[in-house]
Amino acid sequence: MITYERLWKTMEKRGITQYTLYEHYNVPRSLLHRLRNNMNIETNTLDRLCTILKCNIEDICEHIPDTEEYEL
Repeated sequence: MITYERLWKTMEKRGITQYTLYEHYNVPRSLLHRLRNNMNIETNTLDRLCTILKCNIEDICEHIPDTEEYEL
C-alpha cells in the first residue's frame, strides 16, 4: 500500500495547507480527498506536488508492504 502520511507532515513543515493547494495551486478538492484516503493518484501528480513543496517523492509518500506476499 502507498500512504501519503508524509505529505501532510511535509506540508506542515513548509507552511502549506490544503486550502493553499486548492486556492493558490489549483489542486482539485477531489485530489485532496484521494490523498487523504490513500487512494491511487497519477505519477505526474506526485511530480507536481514535489515541485510545489520543493521536496523529493519520499517526502510525500511511502510504501508499506501488504500483509500478503506477492510473487513476481
